[in-house]
Amino acid sequence: MRKNKLRELFKKKKPTIGVRIMTVWPGIVEILGLTGVVDYVEFLGEYASYNLSDLENLARASELFDMSSMMKVDQNNQNFVAKRALGAGIQNILFTDVRSVEQAKECISIVKAETPEMGGTNGCHMRRNVGYFIDCASKEYVNAMDESVIALMIEKKTAIDQLEEIFTVKGIDMVQFGPGDYSMSIGLVGQGSHEKVKETEKKVISTAIKYGIRPRAEIDSIENFEDTIKKYIDLGVQDFSLTDNATLQYEWYKKNSEKLKEILDKSL
Repeated sequence: MRKNKLRELFKKKKPTIGVRIMTVWPGIVEILGLTGVVDYVEFLGEYASYNLSDLENLARASELFDMSSMMKVDQNNQNFVAKRALGAGIQNILFTDVRSVEQAKECISIVKAETPEMGGTNGCHMRRNVGYFIDCASKEYVNAMDESVIALMIEKKTAIDQLEEIFTVKGIDMVQFGPGDYSMSIGLVGQGSHEKVKETEKKVISTAIKYGIRPRAEIDSIENFEDTIKKYIDLGVQDFSLTDNATLQYEWYKKNSEKLKEILDKSL
């Protein structure tokens, strides 16, 4: 089975660069691969429309390059979707809306193989990641599921209240703070940049590092790019996720269409 570049970088304690996408067009994955610097592509399955064949095609595109892949899954159907994503060849999973220790344990169980040692619920199957039948129920398959990077969104007040307990759960590799959801859960609707929210993000980062979990920062804008990166590096972050193609398109078209309109208004 294919090596997981993201896991390999973790083992070497190297920084990582991921890019989020909100499209099932494999060409976007290829374009990112052609940059030669992206470590993994994250498909935002929590938001985008897709079918199971799309997941296979996204995984195939990532395999053309020295990249890994990840899927962000919706909590409501996370068991089914995460297992089918892994079966399609997407190597890593980001779970959303974790609220408790029990839910964190469930996320780990979904990915890990159902063996006495691993204690997961991910059983034998005939899907793409095992060559449909070649590595079905093999040691290689069990090891690949153990190598899968399991990431959690920490974005609810109840999760912050149980933060240290959640971070003691064995198997969590990476966490990311979600300011939008968190601000809503504490009654600061639409105030993701509120000082209280920012302080909580710092707490999540420092606590994750304390427990040997890698905190990831999402860079959601091209404004103040270098300053934002430096701020997170100073906090101990070495894993970064660049914003999705839809957001970039919106920012670029809005900024430049306004400039174009201004020029036209002055000239015509």
